[in-house]
Amino acid sequence: MDFTYSEEQQMLADSLRRFVASECTFETRRRNAREHGSFDRAVWSSLAEIGVLGLAVPAEYGGVGEGPASQAVVQRELGRGLVQEPVIPGAVIATAILRQFAPAALQAEWLPALANGEKVFAVAYLEPTTRYRADTAHAEARKQEANGYVLNGTKSVVWHGDAADTYLVSAKLDGVLALFLMRRDAPGLTVSCYPTMDRLSGADLKLVDVPVTLVTTNGLDALELGLDHGIAAQCAAAAGTMERLIEITAEYLATRKQFGKPLASFQALQHRVAEMLMQKELALSMAYVAAQGLDATDIAERRRKVSAAKVVTARAARFVGQQAVQLHGGMGMTDELEVGDYFKALTMVDVLLGDTDLYMERYTEAMAA
Repeated sequence: MDFTYSEEQQMLADSLRRFVASECTFETRRRNAREHGSFDRAVWSSLAEIGVLGLAVPAEYGGVGEGPASQAVVQRELGRGLVQEPVIPGAVIATAILRQFAPAALQAEWLPALANGEKVFAVAYLEPTTRYRADTAHAEARKQEANGYVLNGTKSVVWHGDAADTYLVSAKLDGVLALFLMRRDAPGLTVSCYPTMDRLSGADLKLVDVPVTLVTTNGLDALELGLDHGIAAQCAAAAGTMERLIEITAEYLATRKQFGKPLASFQALQHRVAEMLMQKELALSMAYVAAQGLDATDIAERRRKVSAAKVVTARAARFVGQQAVQLHGGMGMTDELEVGDYFKALTMVDVLLGDTDLYMERYTEAMAA
């Protein structure tokens, strides 16, 4: 896979960087957190117009039909600006699942709505007692005498659950994990929303005989594929976040003075910034490895590459975030500087979509296979 930007990818990256710089500023993020709960419908519509939301949607359904390499380009730019809209849950995870596992009728109904931003998706697969494991769901589905299914159970920590109007939900159907589509306004569904540390939102779902639509009875494979696509996108976004945070830190060191000299002139601090750059480049390289793994025909190879990327990127994100805060000194701990927003976003890289322990275990299993 060639990760040198094509002319089209470079144009997309340039347009996204301009958009992020003008529409996703520090002040805009804070205003959205106060007024919109981190989700801004105007920004969401603009992302749809640019082609971000339909990037992986096939052209026959109104999308662009691009692959993982272009997704890495897009997510890197979105990560630089800490774009708060639920792009990864919908445009990446849900799109990958529907594109490869949903029946044709469901694809025709939902993929255009994903591409044009009409529908906002979140993935509900975590439960209070299952930790990060996708294969241990306790929620249960049953088929009604008439057509259709109903779900009962609880889902927790749904990423961007507050912004979503549609959920992809995992549940056991006759002892087998399956995936279902569930509308937010469905009867029997209770959504409890709350802010998260990184100024986004989470939600807990309580399901009591909630009517749903079956997507696939091959739920474990579908969910694993979707999460792998999400992790690859997350790694690219984290690399962009680190890239921008290093720029912010370097600018601060160049302007802040001590003993009459800019902090940037002290060799010890130069070395720390160099280490941050090395970790960022390592994370960016692993984001490319994850994107490459998504095109692998061997499932073990995909698991190995995505798991490795997740672990390495999470470690790099934590290192870069902590160093940036320390290099800002006491100012780095205040809410007035955006370095704190970047630090919080990078800290969440380890826990979103599964933590390091889970993916180290998964990597070991893939290597043995």
